[in-house]
Amino acid sequence: MEKDMTGDVVELTYRPVAADFISAVRARMWLGRTGRRLRTFCVVAGFFLVLEVVLLVTGKPGVPLVLLVGSVAVPALTLLSPWLLARQVQRLTDRQGVFRVTVTEAGVSVATDTATTTITWRAQPRYRETDRVFVLISDDKNATGLTMLPKHGLPDRSDVDRLRALLDRHLTRC
Repeated sequence: MEKDMTGDVVELTYRPVAADFISAVRARMWLGRTGRRLRTFCVVAGFFLVLEVVLLVTGKPGVPLVLLVGSVAVPALTLLSPWLLARQVQRLTDRQGVFRVTVTEAGVSVATDTATTTITWRAQPRYRETDRVFVLISDDKNATGLTMLPKHGLPDRSDVDRLRALLDRHLTRC
């Protein structure tokens, strides 16, 4: 276990893959205002889809094609949107090369072949864990700030628990 003068240090080295971004986007998308809107659209679309099925089964005429298409298209686009966004983000990050991340008691430092940045715990005060990644998320109403820490970037599986413990000390799990 590495420690610096101020506490625990966890290091990650990785090249992000599309599955990492898909997992991170899905984790984030349900937190902000956009996620609430998407859930509302899905509920409304589901209501209309059930209504259309009931009308078709009972033999009532007059199910507009627009409602049928919309009731299928909205949930489909909602489910596909993380995949579509993740593919775009991956194309952008491919140019940045290998990511080297250091997580300390002070925050998170990310270095790539093209840039270096430091994120304080206050900038992204909450996180969500998926089976593939830890996602650090800003607390604004749209959850616009996001830092992804893929588990495959850790040198050892035991480091997953160390990283989780470090995040739990400084962030709110959501």
